[in-house]
Amino acid sequence: MGCGSATPQKVVSNHQLGQRVDTSDEWIQSRTGIGERRVIGDHESLIDLATDAALNAVEMANWDVKTIDLIILATSTPEDLFGSAPKIQSNMGASNAFAFDLTAACSGFLFALVTASQYLASGSVKRAVVIGADQLSKWVDWDDRKTCVLFGDGAGAVALESSGDKSGLIGYDLKSDGSKGGCLNLAQSNIFLDLVQGVSHQKGEYLPIKMEGKEVYKFAVKEVPIILGEILEKYQIKSENIDWLLLHQANQRILDAVASRFSIPKAKVLSNLKHYGNTSAATIPLMLDEAVRDHRIKSGDLIACSGFGAGLSWGAALFFWHGPH
Repeated sequence: MGCGSATPQKVVSNHQLGQRVDTSDEWIQSRTGIGERRVIGDHESLIDLATDAALNAVEMANWDVKTIDLIILATSTPEDLFGSAPKIQSNMGASNAFAFDLTAACSGFLFALVTASQYLASGSVKRAVVIGADQLSKWVDWDDRKTCVLFGDGAGAVALESSGDKSGLIGYDLKSDGSKGGCLNLAQSNIFLDLVQGVSHQKGEYLPIKMEGKEVYKFAVKEVPIILGEILEKYQIKSENIDWLLLHQANQRILDAVASRFSIPKAKVLSNLKHYGNTSAATIPLMLDEAVRDHRIKSGDLIACSGFGAGLSWGAALFFWHGPH
């Protein structure tokens, strides 16, 4: 296995946001744990970040890009609605890989990881790259202090290989509940324009991100412990045997609440919210790469992972990290 990440050069601090909306560094950090976020600017793109993250993962795995069979891009913010993964495949030079986008919002990376693992388990592919990348800055209402303080841009990736002697993924569970989708969405506008006499068409535009923060928080602190508890019980793993808790980086309070439910010490809870905020599908692989490269996560470590977000969607996975670090 290998991992990689890439983030924009431009940093927006809480203090800077406080000059635009009625907020402050103390207010944001005390409620979210976020200190700053990265925003894609001039001469950068989501595809650039995703490509760099993927190539960094491939380099760690010591692969030739021509040996990659599959590339999955988990994103809710593609540069092309028909799909950005093929462009990333081309930029990487991975000419033998097929590539497609997968959308499951902040759960996207976990859903894509499971999808890739099924391809690997079937024997139809031997090497896969899974990317989580999002540019939510272009869909945020920067005058809405309830949402603008939360999100940032970034990309992370993992390189996965089928191996008969040591399987990294122990097990997983994925869930959705569309009845509560209105709690967090990026909805299409309802503007209709005349097309021809008697016929109108819907204009292809989207509204800014809308979120009911309290409802999303209650959903996360209820459902994430349940699904993690179920998967730990299913595979007969005790919480004290977990080396690292790797959750979607949405809010430090959520991370703390889930860890507390399983009596997992703070030292085992991975968090980089302070520097990146919520990068949606990128949070899990971005955090994974950071912890592997600074030698916190070591080969053989057991990781309990959970993603959750819009849809509503959520999931959990248990896996061993098998990598060069």
